[in-house]
Formats: sequence, structure tokens, C-alpha cells
Amino acid sequence: MNNSIDSPILQQVATHYTSKLQTHGSTSKGVDWNDPHSHELRHRQFLRLVNDNPDASLIDLGCGFGDFLRFLRLAGYRGRFAGYDIAPSMIEKARELYGEGYDRQWHVGAVPSERADFAVASGIFNVKGDVPGDIWKGYVLRTIDVLARAGRQGFGFNVLSMSSDPDRRRPDLYYADPAEILSYCLSQYGRSVALLQDYGLYEFTIIVRNSVSEAV
Repeated sequence: MNNSIDSPILQQVATHYTSKLQTHGSTSKGVDWNDPHSHELRHRQFLRLVNDNPDASLIDLGCGFGDFLRFLRLAGYRGRFAGYDIAPSMIEKARELYGEGYDRQWHVGAVPSERADFAVASGIFNVKGDVPGDIWKGYVLRTIDVLARAGRQGFGFNVLSMSSDPDRRRPDLYYADPAEILSYCLSQYGRSVALLQDYGLYEFTIIVRNSVSEAV
């Protein structure tokens, strides 16, 4: 499995989200979230990454129809925003809703062609369909590396948690061990890593800050 948009697995994911958008429009259900409340909660976790830096540039990998841009602007962030998504219909809807200009651009793709101060990914690791878990995990780790390269100052992402109730898990979704993902990020990206799992959803968010130097 690779991270190319031409990957059959990513094409399957794009088809899934395209159908959600066609059915539900530019709503939380249109990007396969349960409701606006949980959608906003996920957005809010990433504010810790860009806190006190309102002019920071940001890449949103798997941006859907661009709702995180709306959220950031309402929160007072002014920096340049680049949204990437593998579903062309999502990018078309983002352009329709928010336009395009110097401070906001939209791209069809799975790997950013640029760098920004920060990079985030929300929800892109969840829907694995019938892909075996070990293969999907490889895709997750490769994509985390993509985020790490894209965000000069740091990056963040969320994943469904193995800490959730077993009877609530679905076989078509991917659940990760929070401790394992935390350990991976600490080993690969330094010690400035935070694990957030206290916001009431069956998932966790990882925030990584890049440091120029680490104190001994």
C-alpha cells in the first residue's frame, strides 16, 4: 500500500467520502462525523498546536469541505491555509464555500507539495473498510511521517482509540493503541509530544512540536 492518490485503497476511501458528501452535503455527516458537537470538539484539540500564533500557516491533510478553515477564522487565526483531500468533490465543495486566494488554497492530493508552520489530519485514519489492520497501520505510520515533513514547527492528528468499549467498535474502522502511537512519535520526533484523550470521544489526538534543540 502506498500514499499515492492512485492507490486502490485510497480510491476506495475517496469513494466512501464522496458518497457521504452527496448524501449529507456540507455537514458533519458529510465527512462521516456523528454531529456538529463532536466535529467541533475534534477541531478544538488542534488549537493547542497553533496556540498564541495567529499568523501561522497550516496544512490540513484530509480537509474535507474545509470546515477547519471556518473554525480557525472564527477562533482568530489569520495565517495561510492549504487544504488537501483525495476526494475531488470535497475540494470542489471547499472552493465553492470558501473561495480561493492568497490565504486559502485547495488541492486534490494525498501528500502536500509544500510545507507550512503546522500540519494536521483529522479523521483520515478511521475508515479502513476491509483492509487488514496491519496493512492499514503501515499506511497510518507513513502518513504521520508525511505530516512530520509538512509541518516545520509541528503537527497533529487523531485516531480512534483501542481504549474505547470493545462492543462499540466496528470492523470497518481502525482503532489504535494510544500508548503505542505515543511511543512511536516520541522515538521518531523527539520528546515534545502530547497525547490528548480527555475530551469525551472514542479517540485520541497527538500533538507534536518540533524543537530546534532538546535540553539534555
